[in-house]
Parts: sequence; C-alpha cells; structure tokens
Amino acid sequence: MLTIDYKIKTKVVSELLKQENISELKKSSGLVKVFKKKEFADIYFHSGALDKEVIEKIENAKKVIVNSQTSKEQLLKELEIPSEKIEVVYPAINIEYQKPKDIKKKVCEDLKIDPKKKIVFITAQNLKSAGVVEFINIVMALNLKDVVAIIEGNKKHIYNLRFQLSKYDVEDKLILLEDYKNIDELFLASDVFLLPTHNKNFASSILKAMFCKCAVFTTVNNAAKEVIDVFSTMESPSDRSIIFKISALLNNKEDLKLIKNQNRKIAKQYTLDKQLARVNEIVETI
Repeated sequence: MLTIDYKIKTKVVSELLKQENISELKKSSGLVKVFKKKEFADIYFHSGALDKEVIEKIENAKKVIVNSQTSKEQLLKELEIPSEKIEVVYPAINIEYQKPKDIKKKVCEDLKIDPKKKIVFITAQNLKSAGVVEFINIVMALNLKDVVAIIEGNKKHIYNLRFQLSKYDVEDKLILLEDYKNIDELFLASDVFLLPTHNKNFASSILKAMFCKCAVFTTVNNAAKEVIDVFSTMESPSDRSIIFKISALLNNKEDLKLIKNQNRKIAKQYTLDKQLARVNEIVETI
C-alpha cells in the first residue's frame, strides 16, 4: 500500500483516499514525534510556500505532485531534485454541467437582471487579492449598456465593498452577492469570468469558468495562464488593454461563442475522473 501526504485536501486527494491501495501518512505528535524516526509519504501533493518541513517531505517522497508547470519550475530552481520526480496535475473540475442558457434564465429571474444583458463575473475567497478593485475599474470602463457585472464573496468582503461603493452610482452596473448558495449557477450564467488577480497560485476558478462556457481573462503572473491563450492574459491586474478586448468580444456574438466552446473543450480534459486517472497512472510507476 502506498502512502500520500498533502497540505490541502483537494478533490483528487479525497478520491484517492477511498482506494484500497492508498492510505494517508499518519501524523506523529508530541513525544512520539520527538523520538520516533521520521516517516515520509510515497507521494507528496505540494502546494503553497516552501519551508524546512515541506522541503523534507519533497526530498523524501518518491513522487511529488504539483498543480502547475510554474510550480514545478520553482521547485527545480530552488531544490536539487530530478525533474522526473515532479509531476504536474492541474486542478480537477467536479461540477454538474447544465445548459448555460437555461441557468442564465433562472439566475436572471432570481437577480432581476435583463436576460439579454451579458454578465461579467468574479468570485474569490479573498476578493481584494483576487483584484476586485481592478475588476470594478475595468467593468465600469466598458461603457456598454447591455453588460452587468456580478461580484460574489463572503459577507465581510461584500459588506466592505458596499460601503466603499455607496457614494457612487453603480447599482445598474454592479450586483454584489454574499455567500451565494449555488455558486455553480453563477459560473454557468456568466459570459465572461474576469480575474485580475495578484495571486500566483493556480486559480482553479479559471478552469471552472472555462468548463461552464465562459470567456476568461486573468493575469500573466497567475499559474492558470498555462491553460489559456495569450489573448486572455493580462500583463498586470490593472492592464487597461483588457477593456478593449472584453468590449470587442462582447460586441461580437460569433467570436464570443467560439471562445466559449473552445474553453469548454479544453476544460473537459481536467474533470475529476480524468485527473484521478492521471494520478493513478503516476501511482502505477512507483
């Protein structure tokens, strides 16, 4: 039986632990941790920052799985480990796909939006680092009458945004939603997912939006750039050229449809079943 260790329990990790040939490395604590010889997992799922403990886990694992080529390159740059030891498995998508047209009709009724309007969407656990200020600046500069922007986040972040925006007349252009129950419906109802993020770690929401037939845009510093084309990348969170790109796309029905379909085709490669199969292929090589 092989053992695995991880920092974040992803969907793939959860599914792996259901298999009879995989078990989680037991964590030692207290005096046991002091006197017992250190044990390391066969496979380590790496994410986040490097520290002494993480480096030990990486160096002693038989395989290390990261969620982007960017992350792999960082490890190879900072640690003396063979390239073939590190495998890239992108984040897995695990949502029920429904026809965007049907879901958009439902969402527009619920939120009292004209269904003819195009929806530009952002959601994140931390809206500030996800570039919500830049998002607002971009959508307000679009100057298109048939566009509405939706911002979804936790209660605290949305409360702060409401307060900051209270002195501006943006009600007809911006909809703020806190802790929305069915977030998947917002992805399916949207036309554009715009994430001018400051974060470097792979934004799995980009893949989710692509799977839901959204056109997507994010910053070149984020690892999600690896699954999108150059047209969809921003040089920085405040890259003003994105205003013209989004405007042109929303004004061209055929181009928008083409990009939506292309994005879904790409994202279908990263469903939970396919990513789990990819990890099991790696398991078989150990």
